[in-house]
Amino acid sequence: MAEEDGVDTQLTRDTVSASTMVDAPPEAVFDYLRRPANHAEINGDHTVRGTTSGPEQLGLGDSFGMKMKMGAPYRIRSKVVELEPDRKIAWRHPLGHKWRWEVEPAGEGKTKVTETFDMSSALFPPSLRLMGYPKGHAKNVAASVCNVAAHFAGAGGS
Repeated sequence: MAEEDGVDTQLTRDTVSASTMVDAPPEAVFDYLRRPANHAEINGDHTVRGTTSGPEQLGLGDSFGMKMKMGAPYRIRSKVVELEPDRKIAWRHPLGHKWRWEVEPAGEGKTKVTETFDMSSALFPPSLRLMGYPKGHAKNVAASVCNVAAHFAGAGGS
């Protein structure tokens, strides 16, 4: 798609990703991302409202519940299906699509952070396409990576 305000957004048939630079080391960024309690602050479209269940830090195979609101309030459980410590974590929605976070060292205590909405594993991708996805999440993933960068900018990089 494009790079705007330091955020690079990429769109394919089944994914939309956004990347930006964060003023913190990869380990700190990964630790922040793997804590469900932070997801409401990170979430770019403000649909995540808080946690309902799950561990404090997510690990491979963990399930966790979130309070959500998209029009009406609801709850959702997701499961961590990818994990590479300090580099990558992804969870799968019950309808099969994934949310993936990747962190890459960028030198001098900086990290490139990428969020990807991936519907390639969805149970019925045509229904998501009818709803305008993945493109419909472009602004959301861009806002989410900006929220991560803002968190560390406000924390002085720690």
